[in-house]
Amino acid sequence: MSSPSPENIAHTLEQLARDRAESDALIVPRSGSISRITFQQIDQDSNRLADGLRRTGMAKGDRILLMVPAGIDFISLTFALFKLGAVPVLIDPGLGRRNVLNCIATAKPNGMIAIPLAHAARKVFPKAFKGIELNVTVGRRWFWGGATLNQIRNQGDVNFQSAQVAPDDDAAILFTSGSTGPSKGVLYSHRMLYQQVELLRRMFGIEPGEMDLPTFPLFALFGVALGMTCVIPDMDPTRPAEVDPKTLIQHIKEYHVTTSFGSPALWNTVSNYCLEKNVQLPTLKRILMAGAPVPGSLLERFDCILSPDALIHTPYGATEALPVAAISHREIVDETWAQTREGKGTCVGKAVDGLTLKIIKISDEAIEQWDDSLELAQGTIGEVVVQSPWVTRQYFNLDNATRLAKIRDGENFWHRMGDVGYLDENNRLWFCGRKSHRVQTVEGTLFTIPCEAIFNTHKQVKRSALVGVGPAGNQTSVIVIEAEGAIDQKTLTEELLTLGASHAITQPIRQVLYHPSFPVDIRHNAKIGREQLARWARARPGANLKAANRRG
Repeated sequence: MSSPSPENIAHTLEQLARDRAESDALIVPRSGSISRITFQQIDQDSNRLADGLRRTGMAKGDRILLMVPAGIDFISLTFALFKLGAVPVLIDPGLGRRNVLNCIATAKPNGMIAIPLAHAARKVFPKAFKGIELNVTVGRRWFWGGATLNQIRNQGDVNFQSAQVAPDDDAAILFTSGSTGPSKGVLYSHRMLYQQVELLRRMFGIEPGEMDLPTFPLFALFGVALGMTCVIPDMDPTRPAEVDPKTLIQHIKEYHVTTSFGSPALWNTVSNYCLEKNVQLPTLKRILMAGAPVPGSLLERFDCILSPDALIHTPYGATEALPVAAISHREIVDETWAQTREGKGTCVGKAVDGLTLKIIKISDEAIEQWDDSLELAQGTIGEVVVQSPWVTRQYFNLDNATRLAKIRDGENFWHRMGDVGYLDENNRLWFCGRKSHRVQTVEGTLFTIPCEAIFNTHKQVKRSALVGVGPAGNQTSVIVIEAEGAIDQKTLTEELLTLGASHAITQPIRQVLYHPSFPVDIRHNAKIGREQLARWARARPGANLKAANRRG
């Protein structure tokens, strides 16, 4: 297959329509029905839609809010907007009403393609949707104007020619999960999207014709661009931890799925079911597991589920920079997991080819210009910064957030990941948590992931979260525990304090609190909501915290 031009990411689909014309691009199994569309058909459908949208007034450079469920229409419309040169604005509906409305207001779209419920919200909350003049309804139009998707399809020309765009022209705005602050719109160029597709192909040895099961809608776009047949699972993508494992397993077996992406929470549910029912998944040759640190205990389960030559990859990255690093489950289970349990952090592997990664002094302030003196020595925990052609250069309409997250270096920029970690002697990155989650006490700074790993080794701890109570620099360190089953709180507290005292990094932690069920992020159901737990801990009786510190 010849390489398409990187000038418009839609050219990848046009190339596949020639090379894999009659092969399925998407399969959408739902209760009682199965929808399919080939690469040629989805290329033609996106042409019709692009031309139909052009006839309604949408044009190159327009920001178009796309609120359509995962499926054929979502993929076809996204590629149609790429072909038109318009900029799809993609917001995870699972972020919650307030966050979604804030994201829309920030993005300032001038067009909207959405299901009826989203259009109804536009009428109820007009302030957030201010400026939207072009409307298309996917489904039945109710009491608002604009065309329906069927009308757009019927008036479009299948021979539409994709718009000419420059590699650095805006391609899409994708919003972050907002797990550690307000969601931010990340501005992607066509070059960045193309670079990501080619990098994923090389990193994981993905070949056209493979069967993909993406449990996060955005990854279906990558799957199609990579020439895989994407099976869109019958699940709620906003609640991956609550997936029905029987449905997912049925998809994997029926369609001989070779690749799947999902959060640790989703694979935790699926793997437990497989072990309980003695289910094997021999067709899977790679799983991409991301969204939060992946425990080795989860990865170990798959030895009884996957074929011996299958690999689980745990890529590390963010909406602003994806991917940054990767490591296979074999390296984790055989080598790094034991060190993680001793408080060394979570190893996420070496930086991917073409990306430069450095560790710099931790700062909460903006850094206007790069200086080599910022870089820390190997083995020292600091802030993770990265630079590559696919790392985004700015947030949309958020100048202050861009200033805080980017460091100018000549004509280039470093992106501050917002994470802390260190590089080992093999140049592997060890993730130690979010910068904003570090606990700054009078005795020093504590980092979440290493400290929590110590307490997580206790058999009665389901998971733990380190939080700080009080002002930075004078915080009280508190370990919050979500217990496994019924416990004797007094006995468990004594055991945990003894456990913490036996490790240098956790000796300063002298307060234990118990929470019935940790808040987690909506997108992956895996990232612990430490900000919420910190607020909860602050609301606990302050005298107890002070007394615990005095006893320490």
